[in-house]
Parts: sequence; structure tokens; C-alpha cells
Amino acid sequence: MIVQRARDNLCAVAFCNLVGGQDELVFDGHSLIIDHEGCVLARGPQFAEGLVVATVDLQAAVTARLLDARLRPPVRRALPSVRQLGRLERPQRPAVHELGGEAVPLLEREAEVYAALVLGTRDYVEKNGFERVVLGLSGGIDSTLVALIAVDALGADRVTCVTMPSRYSSEGTRGDAEKLADNLGVQLLELPIEDAMNAYDTMLEPTFEGREPDLTEENIQARIRGNLLMALSNKFGWLVLTTGNKSENAVGYSTLYGDSAGGFAVIKDVPKTLVYKLVAFRGERDPESPVPETIVTRPPSAELRADQKDADSLPDYDVLDPILEAYVERDADREQLELMGYPREAIDKVLPLVDRAEYKRRQAPPGIKITPRAFGRDRRMPITNRYRG
Repeated sequence: MIVQRARDNLCAVAFCNLVGGQDELVFDGHSLIIDHEGCVLARGPQFAEGLVVATVDLQAAVTARLLDARLRPPVRRALPSVRQLGRLERPQRPAVHELGGEAVPLLEREAEVYAALVLGTRDYVEKNGFERVVLGLSGGIDSTLVALIAVDALGADRVTCVTMPSRYSSEGTRGDAEKLADNLGVQLLELPIEDAMNAYDTMLEPTFEGREPDLTEENIQARIRGNLLMALSNKFGWLVLTTGNKSENAVGYSTLYGDSAGGFAVIKDVPKTLVYKLVAFRGERDPESPVPETIVTRPPSAELRADQKDADSLPDYDVLDPILEAYVERDADREQLELMGYPREAIDKVLPLVDRAEYKRRQAPPGIKITPRAFGRDRRMPITNRYRG
């Protein structure tokens, strides 16, 4: 946009942008100085404060405007002020090698998103006066990414991770959570929830008599964990970071007042497939990745029942995420999605899930926007309606 304005008006443009997070928005800096031809003369860093300095050939812009019939009157009206600067009578054109300034290279996509998440998390925590954050560490990919971001944003000494194993938690995920916490140097608490699950079963047994266990019992586990994290928040003043991603939020694959309970949703606008890419990007930064390989290779699971896998309830994320992107961010309908080549079965399953989950998203904590259309800020649909098929 700025390049086009510079070309349209044949003038240099200096663009100065804020650096920092504000609720769901993250301003990335990336200040620019552009010449009248739309060439970048200097560029500041992204997601960090910086001073941008460049030498600009103003005479070249004046000459170009005089040669452009559209812009001659404005230039001629400006000539007296230009002459006062001695620019027209005795033009001192700098040598080519003296023009411009330092242009900081742009970040690649994963690096850019990760930097936005780190800055947004840091500013939300610090600007709202929190000294420490706490999150549930399951040994899965989502909580792993949130832990990595929290440590990079605040330092390991300000992050507490909590494992809350149940009868369905595998030794693999428990061991991976412990190893990740040790590698990151964060405080790790273990709060088993088996006794709490048994207490709920006993309390509800008379009411649930004759009914088989179902999603209700799964959700109770998630809500027990949410209660424990909020208890730590209340007792110590820590901010609870939730770990749900955009794919899960889109289709309602989360538990209200359970894993969605917290104060800040770090990756609520990050699709699941991008979660894996961001973990891989962060793992490559250090000589040895802090992330155990099995966290990345293990099939995703909520571990709320025996042998549970996300794929039991949802299409594969490589299919789900493109459908969600087209439907949520580009307003594609069923027919358009079919023309794009997505399976009709997956389309018919995903779209109603997105529509029905609006009431959950309304009650979710704020989180960082990194896609063109984020839930809540950019896309709000009515919960109560009769227009959907």
C-alpha cells in the first residue's frame, strides 16, 4: 500500500509503526522509508524497536513530478519553498552509494509468527502486571508450543507448568512433559486427578444410574484440570495460559470451563498444522532441540478416554485446516469447497461443527491474532439463528 502511494504521488514516504502487543493485536514495527519510485531505502526490524535512518534524494522526486503532467501544478506551487532550501538552484545530488540506509531482512513466515506470539505474550503479561504464568503441560504438541513461547517471552523463572495425569494419561506423554520441562528449566508441578475423578463419579452415580459413560465423563476430566489451574492462579496471582489452537476452537473440539479456562489464549489463532511448523522452527534454533521427538511424531490425542485419537472425531488436520481457512477466512460455501477438491464428507462434517461452536468461542479468553481473520475480533456470527441448513 505504501509503495503504491509513493508511486502515485511521486514522493518519498516515511512510515513509522508501533512495536508491541495490545490485547489481541501485535504491532510489528517494520518501519520503512520508501523513495518516489517505490523502492525501499531503509527498513527497521520486525517485533523489536529500532532507529531507521536513510538518505533520500528529494530532488529526484521533484524532477519526476515536474515531468508528470498530472502533478505539475502542485510541484510548481511548492517551488518557492523548495528554492528556499536551495534545492533547485544548486542541486546537490548525493552519490548513488550514499542513498538509502540499512534494510533489515524480512522474517520468514514461521519466524514472523513465532516472534508475534512471543511479543504478544510478553506484553500481555507485563502490561497487565502479572509476575508469572502457569499452564497445563500434557506432553502434546499444543502445550509444548505454548511452553516454548512462554519461556522465550518471560524467561524460565517466570513459568510454571503443571501435569495433571489421569487413568488415561500414557507413560509416553507424562515422560515427555517431564523431559520438556527439564530441558526448558521451568518449574513443574504434578497434580494427579484420579481421586477427583473418583469423587465426581461417586457424587454423580445415583443421578447417572443406567447410563453409559460418554462425553460427559471426558469433559469432567478437563474441567477438573481447569479448576486446578485456576486455583493456582487465585492463590498465587499467576496468569493461566490456555493451550487450544485455532483448528480446535473452530470446530468446538475443547471443553467449556475446562481446557478453555484461563486468562490468555496464546495460540487461539494458530491452526494445528502451523503449530507443528512453529515447534519445528523453534527446535531448530538451539544446537539441540528442547522438544522430545515423540511429542512431534505421536498422533494427537486429548487422552480423555482409552486409546483416544483426534482423528476419531475430526478429519485429518491436513484436510481440516484448508477447509477451515477457506470457510472462515475467505467465506467459501459448500459448492466452492467442493470445486476446490475437498471431500464432501469432510465438508458436511466440518461446517456444522464450526457454526455450532460459536457459543464456546464467545466465552474464550483473548488471544493473539496472526491470521487474516481471527475468531472473536474479526468473525462474530449469531449464536441463535435459523438460516443455516
